[in-house]
Amino acid sequence: MATIYGLSAVILWGMLALLGTVTVEIPAFQLLSLCFCISALIIVIKRIISRKAVFKKPSLTVNQWLFGTAGLFGFHFCYFMAMKYAPAIEVSLIVYIWPLLLAVFVATKQSLLKALSGGCAGFIGISFIIIGNGDFSLDYNYLTGYLLAAACALIWSSYSWYLSKSNNDVEDIAWLSVAVALLSFLAHLQLEPSSWDFTLSQWAGIILLGLGPVGGSFYLWDIGLKHGNKQLLASLSFSAPLISSFALYAAGLNTWSFNITAAVGLILSGALITNMKGKQNLKVLNQHKQSK
Repeated sequence: MATIYGLSAVILWGMLALLGTVTVEIPAFQLLSLCFCISALIIVIKRIISRKAVFKKPSLTVNQWLFGTAGLFGFHFCYFMAMKYAPAIEVSLIVYIWPLLLAVFVATKQSLLKALSGGCAGFIGISFIIIGNGDFSLDYNYLTGYLLAAACALIWSSYSWYLSKSNNDVEDIAWLSVAVALLSFLAHLQLEPSSWDFTLSQWAGIILLGLGPVGGSFYLWDIGLKHGNKQLLASLSFSAPLISSFALYAAGLNTWSFNITAAVGLILSGALITNMKGKQNLKVLNQHKQSK
């Protein structure tokens, strides 16, 4: 069940592009601040419904505070900055190295080769989606953007790996959300023009983003990594851009192409390779069953 929660987070991230079409005119850090406020409110509402104390002291250690805040805020900060210094196609492709890195981080010595092979297949798959029929070329003039995008990949894969090892309460994500909301608001005041004159559709988009891709998904991802199949989740994380393409196509904002079909095959193949049981694993499993 925990793996399904984690997969639900990936599906929600796949809806980001569609919901982003509604909020595209809202400054990035202002939007991020609002979304993380809603993320924190999720637990407040949950505790009110369950008739528990609304505010619960966080059980986070200093390291958990640092890793959590750096992961959630650092990833988004580097991503937004990367988009300012390099073309979106190159940035998106470099950022999506993170599932490959995560697959390697959570792999054992025995499964490392499969993790690399499956991760490469998945990465090639998402390159079909991200690049599409457009031009892709690395230009030294965009080096700052590329480095920031690479930082995104390293930050999110490291944060996800740390989550899988951490014993923090899932509800503590609400406290991290408060911290990220404050940091995002400060970044907004320093880097962006400020306006709060949102339309009704923009407010709807903000709420849906906060409940889903930029909020609620982080609770689901926490559960999935702590108690689910980490290797499978790392492999299937490549499907987020694919889900985005499906969602945009269903909404009439994108066309179907061979690239989408090719991506499906490669991402699923990568997941199968990464999670394929080896002969040694099957032997150990059979011995375990016989000993019962």
